[in-house]
This record gives sequence, structure tokens and C-alpha cells, in this order.
Amino acid sequence: MSSRKRGPYVSVQLMSRWKNIIGLNLSVGAFVQKYPHVFEVFMHHVRRNLCCRITKKMSDLIGEEENIIKECELESVRRIKKLLLISRSGILHVHALRLIRRELGLPEDFRDSILGKYKDHFRLVDLEVVELVDQAEDLGLAEIEKWREKEYREKWLSEFEIKFAFLINYPTGFKIEGGMKEKMKNWQRLPYLKPYETKDVFKVRTRGGVERYEKQAVAIIHEFLSLTVEKMVEVERLAHFRKDFGMEVNVRELLLKHPGIFYISTKGSAHTVFLREAYVKGCLISPNSISIVRRKMLDLVLLGSRNTRELQPQEEVKKESDSLVSTAHARGTTGGNWIIPILNSLDNGLDHDIVASSEEDFDEYYENGNSESSTSVGG
Repeated sequence: MSSRKRGPYVSVQLMSRWKNIIGLNLSVGAFVQKYPHVFEVFMHHVRRNLCCRITKKMSDLIGEEENIIKECELESVRRIKKLLLISRSGILHVHALRLIRRELGLPEDFRDSILGKYKDHFRLVDLEVVELVDQAEDLGLAEIEKWREKEYREKWLSEFEIKFAFLINYPTGFKIEGGMKEKMKNWQRLPYLKPYETKDVFKVRTRGGVERYEKQAVAIIHEFLSLTVEKMVEVERLAHFRKDFGMEVNVRELLLKHPGIFYISTKGSAHTVFLREAYVKGCLISPNSISIVRRKMLDLVLLGSRNTRELQPQEEVKKESDSLVSTAHARGTTGGNWIIPILNSLDNGLDHDIVASSEEDFDEYYENGNSESSTSVGG
């Protein structure tokens, strides 16, 4: 809609052709009417046909997001460099990066504005493949190492216990079967090749080799999600990096195998994986400037058709108020619109390695109003 040459609007009739492209399970007209804080339907002054455009509130937020992404250019450079260091061959396909552009907080023209601009960091090979100029560059430790260091200092845990451990957040009601605690304890101690270490190869034929190989894949996915803006990505898009990252495993099965680390939300045919430790009660524990403005967008979507009074012109609001007042005097009752505020509660009280996260919290965050109710397959 924003890319239309005649203006940032489109006729509702033309929009009806987008139903299958967008993947809606209801008509475009009904969908647009569900979100008056996002879409504005109006009569074209010349053609006299119904058209649709983005509301000023949503348009301002889209503009704000674009400006923030430009300001965070150096952070985008760091994210891409880290992904290239994880890659076994030291290269990534631009197409794969384009698939997760939003997740990484990259601008739409990142190929030119990031990869082409920072030539001292990136080298484009055959236009569609990018590699690091300095392969030996050290960009620090993986994100999980920060938690390990904190646990080591604050809880006085031994290096043997914490060096290869992960933060486990089991979902509410998750039943820990007999012997599982001991298995998890052994898995937490199991050494593995960390994402930014030399790309050695495990002998996967042995039992220990298979477990180490899978744990290495868990660590790579964990770091991958840590590098995203909202600590989540579609499983299908994540799978595009399997070969580049040397993860010769079934990604979805691996994620389901570790419900204490990852959570999968199902919306229709789309599966999205979240990093559990990054969320509390459906909200990011450490939101960034991009995720904050996207949350504001989501709040407009979640409002639905509530609080639409403020969208009306002032004269209409005054007439409606006068009408309500006269009705109240005549019948002794009053009417009006209910305003339901959206509160983003954030609880930072994580004191234990194993805590419970509600499945509904993630689904509430991910709810977009136009899909069927979510089904948890993460535990």
C-alpha cells in the first residue's frame, strides 16, 4: 500500500485480490474493518470509489521505526558480522539475510546501505553472497556467556557446573518425569563446540558425539535468536541457515526437544520460535528501541475496534455527545465507548535457573487478530 505510485492508498476492490497473497481467512473488507486504528477507509474524491490507507497513528509509527533502524546502523553491522562468524564457510547468501531482514532490524535496502556502504567490513561476492573482510576479527562472546559469568559470580557455582550450561525455563504445568533431572544435569555439563570457536568436527557416530553435535546446534540457534530484535524468528526462515551454520539436523525436532530453552508458537501454517529466557509474561525483559516501537504498532492492532471515538472528526464527536446527553435525560441512562488500556507488565524477578513461563503469555504477545487461536507445540 505504501509503495503505490499514485499515492499511499489503494481501492478496496483491488485489495480483494490480495486475500490469497496475504493469506487471510476472511475477506479483505472485513479484515480492514476489524482494525480501524490501523486502516482508514474513505471515499475517493474523484473516482467516488472506496479506498483504504494507513491511519496517521500507524503511519507515524512506521516512519519512527524506519528512523530508528537508520540510527541503529552500526548495531546492524555488528549483527551481520556475528552471523558471518558463526557460518562455517564464512559466507552468507544475501537472499537468506533478506528473509530475516525484519528480525535483524535491517533497512529494506540493506544490501546497498549496509553491505555496500561498509566495505571495510563486508565483501560482496557475485552480488548475492557476502563475506567478512577480516575473518579473524573477535566480536566477543556469545550472549549465553554473559549469563554464565553472572551465575558463576553471584551463585558461586563451580566452572564444571556452569561452563556449558543453559538457562532452562520450563513452561507452566510441564511434568518432569523420573530420571529427567539427572539427564538434564548431565546434558548441562556436556562440553560442545561454541558458536564462535574454531570450526572443528565432532565424530557423530558415537553417542557422545551425537549429543555434543545437537548441543552445538542448540547453542547456534540460541545465539541466532539472541541477535534478533525481538528474540524470535519463523522456523522455516531459520532452516535456511542450516547448511551455512553446519546444523545437519531437523531444526523443528531439535527445538521441540528443548522446551525449556525454546518455545514454538503455531499460527495457521506458520511456526515461530521464541527464546524463552528473553520473555516474562509475554513481554521482552530487555526491549530495545526497535522492539518498543513495534510493540506500539501491536497495541494499535490489539485495540481492534475499541476506542474508535478518537478517530472521528471533532464535529461528529460533539454531535454524538449531545445525542448521548439528550438520551440520558430522556431515559435516565447513558451510553458511550469503553476505553480498555493495554498494560505491558514486566517482571524482572528471575532468581532461579528453572522458572515457569506461561504458554499463553507468548501467544498473547504474538496474537495478530487475523489468525486462529494458537496451539502450543513447545512442550
